[in-house]
Amino acid sequence: MTQVAVLGEPIRIVGYGLAGARLLTATTADEVRRRWSELPADVGVVLLTAAAAEALGPRRVGRAAVLTVVLPP
Repeated sequence: MTQVAVLGEPIRIVGYGLAGARLLTATTADEVRRRWSELPADVGVVLLTAAAAEALGPRRVGRAAVLTVVLPP
């Protein structure tokens, strides 16, 4: 089954865990990029905080099998 993950600052993503999303916490740009590179194969949708999306830049386009959504600030 395809999973939904949320990537970003812990304070901004913690609530999504209540809905069953996999939480990928990252507070620095390096952590964001590391978490993205280690994304589990069963994740098909990733919600990104604005800071996480900025840290990834065009890298997130490279994973065609993963749909990304940037959360509003």
